[in-house]
Amino acid sequence: MKGWDLFQLDVNNAFLHGDLHEEVYMEVPQGLQVDTPGFICKLKKSLYGLKQASRQWYDKLTESLCSKGYVHFVSDYSFFYKKNGSSTPFVAVYVDDVILTGTDLEEINALKKFLHNKFKIKYPGKLHYFLGLEVFYKDDGVLISQRKFAIDLLKEYDCLGCTTVSSPLDCTIKLKATEGSLLTDPTYYRKLVGKLNFLINTRLDITYSMKHLSQFMQSPREPHLKATILVLRYLNVNPTLDILLSNRPDCTLKAYCDSDWVVCPDSRRSVSGYVVLLGESPISWKSKKQDIISLSSAEAEYKSIQKVVGELIWIRRLLEELTDACQKPIHVSCDSQVVVHMTRNPVFHERTKHIEVDCHFVRISCKMV
Repeated sequence: MKGWDLFQLDVNNAFLHGDLHEEVYMEVPQGLQVDTPGFICKLKKSLYGLKQASRQWYDKLTESLCSKGYVHFVSDYSFFYKKNGSSTPFVAVYVDDVILTGTDLEEINALKKFLHNKFKIKYPGKLHYFLGLEVFYKDDGVLISQRKFAIDLLKEYDCLGCTTVSSPLDCTIKLKATEGSLLTDPTYYRKLVGKLNFLINTRLDITYSMKHLSQFMQSPREPHLKATILVLRYLNVNPTLDILLSNRPDCTLKAYCDSDWVVCPDSRRSVSGYVVLLGESPISWKSKKQDIISLSSAEAEYKSIQKVVGELIWIRRLLEELTDACQKPIHVSCDSQVVVHMTRNPVFHERTKHIEVDCHFVRISCKMV
């Protein structure tokens, strides 16, 4: 939306830069000749495989960025910024992958040089491929896709040329945890579901399906595998589907939520789902089984609203730290008139006391429509 350039950095051997604050010992590595038997090694620096490695690397990176005047976001510690008048560079960190953007290219170039001298980085240039996400630039925005991963997945499971289906799940079939014969190789199912879950980063249309299929990971059965293959056949309709992040200057947040009451035949718990839009661009979505059983469809709907309101509060705080431009109030849309009346009614009755906390939380946070 701001038209800022996006740059990507990759730190070489990131975990080796961490400093150890505890005494850590290890056995003598294979191939190292030691005259005295029984000796062990005391580590002076972090190594890959240590439980402390990721934490110590983050501390080292944070210390280096703070020395240049950067501070991390309050809402997300993986984001850093440095505000100096009209100059505001931003740094997004995921382990050893870094994205740089902002209004001051001179400051960004100086930060690149500083990080290279400090850690030895690789500089692929403009952001095009990040954590399996492909980024394409257009006149009306940015396309984010996982087309290569989706096509490779279809090839791996011999579904690239198979017959397509119009829905990722068969609505006429209710999957249960104990029906059907057990798979002889459950790891086959687990690997497939794990890879499909990675596609949820850009494929909103399979979010509910993968939530449903992920609950059978412990003891997968034949019907579960057939349903998962159905998702692959659905992806074969258009494996190159992507998300457009529009560059229109519209920072209006809005959300849509829904619930599926007592949909699980085994636990009778409901499922919540929501999607959050920034302008016309989807930026957050989720489908998850609720923690407890809802006594009514209204309660299930209200719990789904509670989830999306919590997500909206975090997104609003993040946007305020980024650009100070977040329109209020934020509209949340649901398809339950009962829930809307419960939200607007200031009087709590006996039948709604069990969700009183949720009512208070939603009322002080969003405007219901």
